[in-house]
Amino acid sequence: MAGPRKEENVSGADAPAKDKMDKAAERLARREANQAEREARRAANQAERAARKSGRGVEADGAIAAVVAKPSRAFNILIIAQAGRLEREAVLFAASLRRNAPDWQGRLIVAEPLEAEAWEGVETQISDAARTLLGAYGAEIRPFTARHFGKDYPYGNKIEALAVLPESEPFIFFDSDTLVTGPLDRLPIDFARPSASMRRTGTWPAPPLYGPGYGDIWRSLYDRFGLDFASSLDRSQPVEHWERYLYFNAGWFFGADPKEFGRRFLTYALEVNADPGDELACQSLDPWLDQVVLPLVVHGLGGGRPAADLSGLDGDVTCHYRNLSLLYARESDAAMTLAEELIQSPRLADLFAEDEEVSRLVARNEGRQVIRPMFADEWKISEQAIRHRLKREGLWFR
Repeated sequence: MAGPRKEENVSGADAPAKDKMDKAAERLARREANQAEREARRAANQAERAARKSGRGVEADGAIAAVVAKPSRAFNILIIAQAGRLEREAVLFAASLRRNAPDWQGRLIVAEPLEAEAWEGVETQISDAARTLLGAYGAEIRPFTARHFGKDYPYGNKIEALAVLPESEPFIFFDSDTLVTGPLDRLPIDFARPSASMRRTGTWPAPPLYGPGYGDIWRSLYDRFGLDFASSLDRSQPVEHWERYLYFNAGWFFGADPKEFGRRFLTYALEVNADPGDELACQSLDPWLDQVVLPLVVHGLGGGRPAADLSGLDGDVTCHYRNLSLLYARESDAAMTLAEELIQSPRLADLFAEDEEVSRLVARNEGRQVIRPMFADEWKISEQAIRHRLKREGLWFR
């Protein structure tokens, strides 16, 4: 026999009202707790900013520690590789780095997610062929366990992989679908002022018709983590125009200490994903979660939009091509030629031999003969429009 129902003394008519009261009480308690946490974070961030302005940093126990503010040319590079497309892209990145930045003296670290926890049941191990090539280009392959994102949100790899980098050593993360097209080591990067790629469009948020708008949505995130929202704004842009608000493409980003960068990145991402809040109730976080919280991390660490002298990133020094179809559709002749030369070189040719995209676009020359002319006079066309047209023509391979 079934046991007695809970709350037997509550009539059917009164039960919904009680549920509403309980939920309202829960929301109130949660808001009060969040408010207290925000105030504590705001106070801690204000103390950290004040210390940074005086040329010093704040350690976890509140003690003051010296911070080296000079930009360093000896920095590490992080990319991610796993079985399939990513390992081929990683090899191509490594080959382009060694060709076009031969004087770079840092460490190229390739993070490899293990087939465990969040990647359980998915083959992730880099093939022997790709592993050998990466080693030949001087890359260090470091495994990591993705505990939070993995196959459910692969973009989260870049958040969790920061843990494999050496602590307190400056770093740049690049998406593996990037080519190094110039002397990366000569860029005047100030790692004490983190930044990220501005090659982005207004993909997030998508404010609903009756609000909240861009300002309220972004402000809610800054307030949540005790960050100063006003100083993040680009006041040359109009109110409620998406470019007024700090927003990056996560294709590259850099900082002075991967441990602290990664800690904030993971904390912010997990909190926002678990409880987006009222202002984000209508917003999609997949696949945008990493790009939603990246501006908060950069701003919270004293960074912001990249300086003008870093225009070579996403310019004549690096090219985030995303895939070969898009490379032929919109990237420079130099990037296109570099990719072809490396892919067809004796060293890499076998790795790409079974890749349908490479077979058609490079070996059969459909990239130059079909895709390139298709977009020759359409420099301002959006990426979404390019994708639709390529798919319609059977030239999209993802």
